[in-house]
Amino acid sequence: MKKYVIYTRVSTDEQGKSGLGLAAQERDIELFLTSFSKMPYEVIGRFQDVLSGRSDDRPQLTRALKLARSTGAELLVAKLDRLSRKVSFIAALMDDKAVRLRVASMPFADKFQLHIYAALAEQERTFISERTKAALKVAKANGKHLGGLRDKTMKRNAAVQAKANSEAEKVMKVIGPLRQSGATLASIAATLNETGIPTSRGGTWTPTQVSRVLERAA
Repeated sequence: MKKYVIYTRVSTDEQGKSGLGLAAQERDIELFLTSFSKMPYEVIGRFQDVLSGRSDDRPQLTRALKLARSTGAELLVAKLDRLSRKVSFIAALMDDKAVRLRVASMPFADKFQLHIYAALAEQERTFISERTKAALKVAKANGKHLGGLRDKTMKRNAAVQAKANSEAEKVMKVIGPLRQSGATLASIAATLNETGIPTSRGGTWTPTQVSRVLERAA
């Protein structure tokens, strides 16, 4: 029987972004297991860290790797950058003969392809960082006051986040137990609509909105 150890990672500033939140990772992993994995399979462990991908000191990843090495199970992640944003870290892990890595969003990729992808992703992030710095330098040279605008934007975003977190906390009292009992996102949305619980904007619930609440609460 195929065995998997599942590892997910979220950081505070990533939880609300599409494709990076916990619910999105779980969705991709479930899609891989049901559509691309050999049958039958068994998930023998689930581990999650809540911190930046730039840090290599991740206690839950350490536990996941230890279990994978001792059992021969494959380490399954949703996306390669959930494992690490550093190509050196990923390369070192791929050189470990006791670790077998599987990426849900690239179900047929081998070690060589994953290594190339990690290198290209790191190169792209470096370019984006330099491009942002250059744009800020030009804006400053043209007399734009970046600090004040940034402060106002941050305060506004903080207020929006606080309101969203408060509303998510309330509705999680309903969503949480339903999700833990195995209910799908669609069935949870239907239950909320049937009971007359509105969304934060007074509308009807969809599976996507339920997913966002779960990500925010993670």
